[in-house]
Amino acid sequence: MVDIAAKSETHRIARTRGRITMHPATLALIRAGSAKKGDVLGIARVAAIQASKRTAELIPLCHPIPLTRVAVEFTIDEAASAIDVEVSAETVGRTGVEMEALTAASVALLTIYDMCKASDRGMRIDAIHVVHKDGGKSGRWDAA
Repeated sequence: MVDIAAKSETHRIARTRGRITMHPATLALIRAGSAKKGDVLGIARVAAIQASKRTAELIPLCHPIPLTRVAVEFTIDEAASAIDVEVSAETVGRTGVEMEALTAASVALLTIYDMCKASDRGMRIDAIHVVHKDGGKSGRWDAA
């Protein structure tokens, strides 16, 4: 692990996004809340938050971070037959929270896939990326 002992504790934020594309009928099931396994987006939100808290267990050499906030938002894109996820993670600490936000977004999308795979095995997960980070010595960064 990288030594972060000499770093200052600062408020740190990371925001990530990702997308899952599916058949329109699958999207309709999710919107209607009639997927066989239940409330897809509600369960995906909880899975994302749980995943963010376990990132250090999943990613080798990743520091365990005391998260102060994790927010998960879904946006349905009817035209593209897709669901976008945006995760914001925050901490007051010595290292950033990008990995926690990326892990949360990934697990949210994987949960949607798992809950709907019986009706649509062709779903595609794409574009998981960091869109914003702030805090620490490097300061603010936004994706172009």
